[in-house]
Amino acid sequence: MALERAEFTCGRCWHQWSIDYDVQQYRDEEGGTWEYFSRDGLPVPSPYTPAGASPCPACGRHWVGRLLARRVIPAAPGAADTPRERVADTAGHRPERQGAPLLGATEHIQPEQLGMPAQRPSAPTPG
Repeated sequence: MALERAEFTCGRCWHQWSIDYDVQQYRDEEGGTWEYFSRDGLPVPSPYTPAGASPCPACGRHWVGRLLARRVIPAAPGAADTPRERVADTAGHRPERQGAPLLGATEHIQPEQLGMPAQRPSAPTPG
């Protein structure tokens, strides 16, 4: 499993943006290798294909992404000396996780725009 940040550049208005995807690779019964992409917990097509091309937030045109960065998420439990913590009370263990907001796929500093400083995601307006 990995977290991949895909970068998009609109070929029409040159707007740049990036989106984080969770990616899982697995092998099927016949030995074929498959990739599963999700964004904000929902399954989506690969952002590196026309079927998964993201719409430009500025003009709406769809563009295929390119890999900007990747972080592998190790599978548990790992080596015997891997730091870990036993969970004795599963029902009461870190209950704040249940109500914690999910990290959005675009909740990170966006790429610089033609000499302009990098953009932080805008906070949702109360409504």
